[in-house]
Amino acid sequence: MAFHARSWSPLLVAFAVVVIGGCRCGDPGLGGTREGFRPQEEWVEFGRVREGEQARRLVTLLATGRASITVGATAGAPFSVVTPEVTVPGSGTATVEVVFTAGNGDAEGSLVLVGSGDTETVRLTGTGVRPKPCPAEQCRLAFFDVESGECVDTPQPDGAACIPESRCEENGHCEAGACVGRPRSCDDDNPCTVDSCSPTLGCVTERVVCPAPSNPCKAGVCDREKGCKEVDVEDYAPCGALDCKNANVCIGGSCTKVPTPEGTVCAPATACRGEGTCQDGECELPDAGELEYVFRQQLSGAPVGGPGEPVLLVQDGALFTSVCGGDAGCRLVSYTAGGLLRFESPYPDGGVRTLLATSDAGVVVVGTEGLEGYAPRGDGARLWESSWTSMGPPSTVDAGTWHGETGAGRVALTAEGDVLAYVDWRLMVDAGDGGVVPLPSPEASRLVWLAGRADAGTLLRASPLEAWPGEARLALDVTGAAFLYSVDGRLARADVEEDGGTALGLSPLVDGGVPKGGASLAVAGDTLLVGARAFISLETVDGGTGAHAALSMDHTDAYGARWPEGTRMMATRVPRTDGGAPVMVDWDGGARTLVPLAEPALVSPEGAPGYLFARACGRTDGIACTPEEERVVLRAVNPETGNVAWEVDALPDEKLPGTLHDATLVEGDAVGVLAAAEQGDGPRVWYQLFAKGERLGMCPLPGRPHVAGAAFIGNRLHVIVERDGAWLLESYSVDGSAEPRGWPQRHGNMNGARRESP
Repeated sequence: MAFHARSWSPLLVAFAVVVIGGCRCGDPGLGGTREGFRPQEEWVEFGRVREGEQARRLVTLLATGRASITVGATAGAPFSVVTPEVTVPGSGTATVEVVFTAGNGDAEGSLVLVGSGDTETVRLTGTGVRPKPCPAEQCRLAFFDVESGECVDTPQPDGAACIPESRCEENGHCEAGACVGRPRSCDDDNPCTVDSCSPTLGCVTERVVCPAPSNPCKAGVCDREKGCKEVDVEDYAPCGALDCKNANVCIGGSCTKVPTPEGTVCAPATACRGEGTCQDGECELPDAGELEYVFRQQLSGAPVGGPGEPVLLVQDGALFTSVCGGDAGCRLVSYTAGGLLRFESPYPDGGVRTLLATSDAGVVVVGTEGLEGYAPRGDGARLWESSWTSMGPPSTVDAGTWHGETGAGRVALTAEGDVLAYVDWRLMVDAGDGGVVPLPSPEASRLVWLAGRADAGTLLRASPLEAWPGEARLALDVTGAAFLYSVDGRLARADVEEDGGTALGLSPLVDGGVPKGGASLAVAGDTLLVGARAFISLETVDGGTGAHAALSMDHTDAYGARWPEGTRMMATRVPRTDGGAPVMVDWDGGARTLVPLAEPALVSPEGAPGYLFARACGRTDGIACTPEEERVVLRAVNPETGNVAWEVDALPDEKLPGTLHDATLVEGDAVGVLAAAEQGDGPRVWYQLFAKGERLGMCPLPGRPHVAGAAFIGNRLHVIVERDGAWLLESYSVDGSAEPRGWPQRHGNMNGARRESP
């Protein structure tokens, strides 16, 4: 607070003395009743005041005559006066009370004083201070200090009650600013419980587990007085094998064989068949009906996609497919999980686009001119395009031009929505008649990294051009590390340059690579399944920092490959030093011929087992097997040994030839397989469930559809099929729930992102 009083010069003081000394008091013309006033302060400072609170100051008025005077007082917001009018007695003083109601920030105003025709003003200033929140921990006091503008923290007085952070303490009190309690006793004085204390849960009581008796008709129970003892289980509880002739049940504490009652359930119900029951000593199963669709929606065109390409993708419950037909040309179509149409988004030129992958950043498709991204929501409008030219093709030679190509299996999406694509380059040469024709095979390849969100479609990084290695597959593990396998046997890891550099390199992971593999790559649980031929265990080398990790000081990686200074890995993932050599899959068919199928290749979330398919026939004479002789088998393989844990025939009919369409991991260490049996009136398509070498159930789709593609999510099977010339999207409830973790489907998951799901 500051009051600023008026000052008088010595000359004026002397003049006043002379005037007063020469005053003729009896002369009425020299001020005996003269009235007037002046404020003692020129400026009143209210200082810092908490927002919303008030501060008050007094302004003193001095009478300049012997007569009383009435003075009116006013002030504008945020200032105000308590009394708008005061009387100053002659030769005396009076005060005006001024109020400052603080807001947030500096304030300035004026006190206006009017009396006997004279007007005086006093400057008013103050600062409103908005308080910070000052949360206080237990046993601490916190308040906002207006003058400093900061929170002040002090300990509460010792002995104040508090609640200890650990629920294993009670009766808390404050000591030196900390909450201290005494240990809580959780002993319930019951010998049949195990008592403990959890800092977060408090007292935790578990019942004593008594040893299991050797007699299946006895149960171990705990008695409060005697401790663990054995008692008879309930009569007729199962105690051994049960079939439709005899049942082993407990009677009076002994396992007794009795005739199985009629109607006893001998087989569980499935999605297309009711329970099996015992009838006349046999397990009778009701006829397996066809799966009943949850919804069926006719498509507005034919789906785009060849063998192994994703015809149907799922993202956040929405379904996506690319179709062509009618006057609208080709377009991206999306449906809800219940089959309602979300949007149809025509491609700008109406040309063919093939689905590749989707994330919440967009749906990625490939066309003749390059890659494109479309919105997964709203009207599905195109978000970006990236032409082959923008991806850095080889320089043109002769009269030819380069054309880029990529496809399913060679495009992966990062967790952030960026796009990694392995692009092949094929030279288009002049045909001499004004057209161009492609050379028979690509000549060069490179890995490119495109932005998926900000500046979507922009080329961020690219690897050097290299000779075309043949068909290839990309895969991202849960850390974000990217791997590339090509059928020439090379297995490589992608490395990127830090600090915004554009270099993208491919460093070999395994000396000699993985030869004779197919176009296949999957990763889950620190395990790579490569080319359907080998397993490789991974680890993060020292110095790894999650998404990136620096190279050694001499800028070489774990295999001695030298990279430019500043190069960093996408994630420093290398084969394990304590057994990271490839473990080759045992494909010895013995008296059969086994030909591995490259895809689908599936890996459980924990990395074991891996699941592979193969064509098999009972010939070893070198003569090609006929379709009638050929079977498709599913194998569960141990990644540590490469040996087969179990094998089943994956075709629905053991006598008829068939076709494998697709497969998914199912929760509970099972595998769901969609396959067809070639019957005389057309293919019959079945969904089958396998686990531990047994077929647990199988249900057919209605009619004789031709399957174009499938996607699995939860207990739903979504398929695109052709029936009587019409293309349909159908959805069915099936047994089991599709596994969302690991590498559960052909392209990683139902979204096709070719990225391990945690």
